[in-house]
Amino acid sequence: MSRESLRIIHDEHDALSAMLRSIGMMVDRGLGNDPENFFDVLRAMLFYIDEFPERLHHTKESELLFPAVARLAPETVEAIARLEKDHQHGESAVRELQHLLLAWELVGDSRRVAFETAAKRYLSFYLEHMRLEETVILPVAQKVLGPADWDALDAAFATNCDPLTGKYPRDPAYDRLFTKIVSQAPAPIGLGS
Repeated sequence: MSRESLRIIHDEHDALSAMLRSIGMMVDRGLGNDPENFFDVLRAMLFYIDEFPERLHHTKESELLFPAVARLAPETVEAIARLEKDHQHGESAVRELQHLLLAWELVGDSRRVAFETAAKRYLSFYLEHMRLEETVILPVAQKVLGPADWDALDAAFATNCDPLTGKYPRDPAYDRLFTKIVSQAPAPIGLGS
């Protein structure tokens, strides 16, 4: 059974994975010849993560998906507790990264290693978080959730409309953000070099 909410979750995970890989590539490449663009694009990418996955995607998982799965599949409670802890940590972690990036930009190269170390740790943490959701929680959800659970999830996730998935029109309020990311970030998320 393929449900709309599962497709949206996978699409959003794919977009976020691409964003994380692009951030990792930028960090590995360093400032290059255009430090202003480097910092601008990384700031935009971190803001995107804070604005969309952290506030929209995770909220629906925590409030709807995880409780329904835990209720019907108690064997998932430990994994769900870990994922909830990740959600709580994720929001502060992305904000810490934003602060460390700003420190590197404004204070200078003495702050570079702190940002790079935190960024690599964050990317690894987030990719593992999505892997756990996709290999443990979602397969169980497909087995145990009933039509009413899926209807509620489908309706809730349908409101996310993350344009970086390539499935939804851009929200005009975020046009500048998405234009910056898509035009200046490196592949796989953008068209920049």
